[in-house]
Amino acid sequence: MIASANRLSHQHHVTSAGFTLIELMVTIAVMAIIVSIATPSISNQLANQRVKSTTATLANALKEAKTESIIRRQPITLSYDNNSNPRLIKIEDTNSAPNLIASYSYDIKSTIKIAPTSITFQPSKVVSAAATYTICDTNTAAIPRQVSISKIAVISIKPVGSERC
Repeated sequence: MIASANRLSHQHHVTSAGFTLIELMVTIAVMAIIVSIATPSISNQLANQRVKSTTATLANALKEAKTESIIRRQPITLSYDNNSNPRLIKIEDTNSAPNLIASYSYDIKSTIKIAPTSITFQPSKVVSAAATYTICDTNTAAIPRQVSISKIAVISIKPVGSERC
């Protein structure tokens, strides 16, 4: 009697020691559904993060150009290039010969939009012209942001809102 009871518990233990093929297939199907739902959301979050990062980079570059103009007591030009790889924001002293002071790179999927691609800071704390830069992403679901600079070189950042690039 004891031998048959041991054999039964051993057989029962062996048959319940794993997953069936159907259980594994159902689990994989559920995971696939969850991933397909989450992927667009993650993609949009990454795009929004790229826009925020490029916005911060541009704002920092504008602040540095303004500060360098005051410290050096000469005009300093900030320019950007959406066609280079990597994409660059350059700060240059153009007083005599172009002299690169600093350069910042931003994500290849980001685009800075404004008509003039350069702005000049004067040591008198003014800029050549007031401007508003709009930062967009290749993912059109990303929320664009704007960096505005007034004629007296006040820099501000704001989201564009429901508007898309």
